[in-house]
Amino acid sequence: MAAPKKGRGSSGGQGRPGRALALILIAMVALTGGMFLSGHTTPRLGIDLAGGTSITLKAKSQPGKPDAINPTNMDTAVSIIERRVNGLGVSEAEVQTQGRDNIIVNIPKGTNSKQAREQVGTTAQLYFRPVLTVTAGQATPTDTASPSASGSAKPSASPSDKETDSGSKATPSAGATTQGRAVTGALKKDTSPSPSTSASGTPKASASPSASVDPATAELQKRFAALDCSTKAGRAKAGANAKPTDTTIACSSEGDAKYVLGPAEVSGTDVDSAKATIDQQRGMWIVQMDFTDKGSKKFQQITSKLSQQQSPMNQFAIALDGEVVSAPQVNETLSGSAEISGSFTQQSAQDLANVLSYGALPLSFDEDTVTTVTAALGGEQLQAGLIAGAIGLALVVIYLVAYYRGLALIALLSLLVSGILTYTLMSLLGPAIGFALNLPAVCGAIVAIGITADSFIVYFERIRDEIRDGRTLRPAVERAWPRARRTILVSDFVSFLAAAVLFIVTVGKVQGFAFTLGLTTLLDVVVVFLFTKPVMTLMARTKFFSGGHPWSGLDPKRLGAKPPLRRTRRVNAPTDPKEA
Repeated sequence: MAAPKKGRGSSGGQGRPGRALALILIAMVALTGGMFLSGHTTPRLGIDLAGGTSITLKAKSQPGKPDAINPTNMDTAVSIIERRVNGLGVSEAEVQTQGRDNIIVNIPKGTNSKQAREQVGTTAQLYFRPVLTVTAGQATPTDTASPSASGSAKPSASPSDKETDSGSKATPSAGATTQGRAVTGALKKDTSPSPSTSASGTPKASASPSASVDPATAELQKRFAALDCSTKAGRAKAGANAKPTDTTIACSSEGDAKYVLGPAEVSGTDVDSAKATIDQQRGMWIVQMDFTDKGSKKFQQITSKLSQQQSPMNQFAIALDGEVVSAPQVNETLSGSAEISGSFTQQSAQDLANVLSYGALPLSFDEDTVTTVTAALGGEQLQAGLIAGAIGLALVVIYLVAYYRGLALIALLSLLVSGILTYTLMSLLGPAIGFALNLPAVCGAIVAIGITADSFIVYFERIRDEIRDGRTLRPAVERAWPRARRTILVSDFVSFLAAAVLFIVTVGKVQGFAFTLGLTTLLDVVVVFLFTKPVMTLMARTKFFSGGHPWSGLDPKRLGAKPPLRRTRRVNAPTDPKEA
């Protein structure tokens, strides 16, 4: 008889509830300590509760594409902008269309609004173009040129002076390519720019006018001469509305050089991935890109051609939204990957890699308005929600005390543990993954109170059923646990599955509700297994509960317990006086 009793006791785990309680206590202390050490003692609030920045973008009409602004392109732009902003660690950003040509971007408080504005407004049209001409960024004086000498004035007028001027113009060329260095290890610096090199490159764009000059080329030369890259307005106008197949002009991102660029040979759609990293040898931040199979073949073909040219026509301009980020020289055939380097900081390199990774916007946008959103309305709604939550919690407590009496203490302690775990995790998830608590998330936390209380009720009712069958409290606690555990797991699995599906198929604030619901559902399982069950095992050893006190909630008389069936059989078995 001793062996079966030992087996039943060990299988129920009655002797080791302290281990589970110690484990959850350590987890609570670790999370609370981490919260205070990180300095984030409150959850990060969403834009509806804490305010933030609202950006309105207006789509611009595309030359030659009257139907470019359409629902498909707008939806694609929304998806790309949302991924870009989320790449900054902002998980509660709202991106949605408004009307036919507007996109509204709402970013919660605590986000770098300037960085976010640059991310959402950048079209990120990336092209690799061959360099035809490069000079200093200032506008070229044209008052001394005459119509008859317009073709030769640039390379040869006043030779003694122009050679010096040409040498000075070669210097920005070298500086521009040095600042925007390079596509892989084979792309080397232009360490020996010479006046003759610059002179030989300059006639490429200006020698043709001496013969028959088509109007497009003459117009391009005129625009190139007048282009002043030292001003922001000049850089914005350079290459405006240029198609990938056009020869165009462009400024360096620093404004110290201007370029005549040939048609695009490789585009941003040929880039498979991009990431920011630090070059340990040069001690500078760079952006590494990997091409698709198709893009790798294009890159190999164009670098093979450029490697046979003289400077500056062996340079490859990497143009992002019309600005030359880098213009390295090509000395041998390359393929597979490329590298952009320059005067990058860690943030600017990561921003560039971010926009390249998520692709270019199908439309160009102007920043229409930027407004700061206050949290006054959200604060009122939050206060109303907290009041509703407090009322709901009070009703749950009243029900538990009135119906379960002493067992209500275990339920309230379990709710307290669940609340501590939820609060600390929400506080830590803000800086960790960008989680922001919004009004729907608060709603999800309130709903979780009912889910957690339901798990306690299932377990308590199973214990009561065992007591009604005539068992004492300690065996009833252990026999009720397997059946209650199965019911609790199935119920929580359904809730978590619903939360996961809701999180996947929705966007914006509704995801906050789904995330909070899923998190609290998982915590419910943890609390029931590691706290409620062990505490119930310990309470079953106390006289108050095991003796069936009327206020314990487990009084056999109030529950209508039946006498054990085994005792009845023992009394009736030997009674047969006639046979005796």
